[in-house]
Amino acid sequence: MQITFVKKVLANGEPCGKCADVSDRLARDGWLARIDRTVIADERDADSEGMRLAARYGVTRAPFFIVENEGQTKTYDIYFKFVNDVMKARENEAEAARDLLHDNPELDLL
Repeated sequence: MQITFVKKVLANGEPCGKCADVSDRLARDGWLARIDRTVIADERDADSEGMRLAARYGVTRAPFFIVENEGQTKTYDIYFKFVNDVMKARENEAEAARDLLHDNPELDLL
């Protein structure tokens, strides 16, 4: 799974307030380490990587997340939906794997 976080720089050069809030929330909630890439969508540069990604995926709000998994790509522009659909699901999978190993110690030899 590859997760890209796209945040915006406004036309006046200031960082997007909502993007800063989401960045802070990612750090506070412990999810930031699971973000593989952070990309900037600079309103002053239509050719910035983030602006190209927004156009490619038809995203009109920032910040947003691009999740690539097993050949499929999905975008999220709502933080809580992203966390529930991606991060918590990923956490639940890891927890299930730990439980499986705990209940079956012979499996850790594989």
